Amino acid sequence: MHLKTGMNVKVISGNHKGKEGKLLYVHPQKERVIIEGVNLIKRHTKPTQDNPQGGIVEREGSIHISNVMLIHSGKPTRIGYKKLDDGSKVRIAIKTGDEISL
Repeated sequence: MHLKTGMNVKVISGNHKGKEGKLLYVHPQKERVIIEGVNLIKRHTKPTQDNPQGGIVEREGSIHISNVMLIHSGKPTRIGYKKLDDGSKVRIAIKTGDEISL
């Protein structure tokens, strides 16, 4: 996965195109991500001991990872990889060539 939890991303296609947010959860096997404040869905919950009232709860739904792009230095960019002299592999922003750290 080229994206990690906590990164700021922008939605580049779909119903929520243009929205930005922080990654809350990344699911590598399903290739889906959950972004804070994007793709809100409503869930009807039954009354429980924790929530005796029940009702409608709004929470984020998942988006396919191909519809999301990393924001680096305020602009969306693709992610590339580069090997350093010591043999370690680092991620770089394609637009600027800077290392991406998290």
